[in-house]
Order: sequence, then structure tokens, then C-alpha cells
Amino acid sequence: MDVTVLTVPDCPSLPLVQERLAEALSGQSRIHITHQVVTDHGQAEALGMNGSPTILVNGVDPFAEPGQTPGLACRLYRQDSKLSGAPSVAELRAALAELTSASGAAGT
Repeated sequence: MDVTVLTVPDCPSLPLVQERLAEALSGQSRIHITHQVVTDHGQAEALGMNGSPTILVNGVDPFAEPGQTPGLACRLYRQDSKLSGAPSVAELRAALAELTSASGAAGT
């Protein structure tokens, strides 16, 4: 599984995303994590960056909302009635499990 974190330069939410991803992926193997800094709108569009930070799992943004457009703005994730700069560990685990099982089913 490939996990890519897309951010703008000096994204203030990057440490939080890294911390939560590390916890969500703890004990899992065969996961390749990369970090890519995006500096212009064209690059954001090409990569599917829906704000900073964007987490892609095998090229898919599991947290994209309908109608969301690519961009370089700060991204906030809904967690119950609050907003955060990163998905919760539980949300990350659920999204990773869902995409892993979907890609496994597609390969059968």
C-alpha cells in the first residue's frame, strides 16, 4: 500500500498528520509512505490535492467530500462537532482498511 501526504510548504498540520498516521499504521507491513510538497495550483490539481494536508492511499483521497475542488488552502477534517488539521487515528484506520479491502477485492 502506498500512502502519500501532500502539503504546502511549512504546513502547520503536517506533524499532527505524521503522528496520527504512524499510530494508525503501527504494526502494519508493506506500507510505503511518502511526503510531497505542492507549490502551485496546477500541481495540486494534477495530484488530487484537496487542501493541505491531503492523504492519498494508493492514489485515492479517502476523505474527499463531494464537490471538493483541488487547491492549496489549509484543509480541515470534521471529527464529530469539531474540526482538526488531520483525520483521527480511528478515521485513518477505517479508511485504510476500506481501501485495502476494496483493492484486494478488485484484484480477485
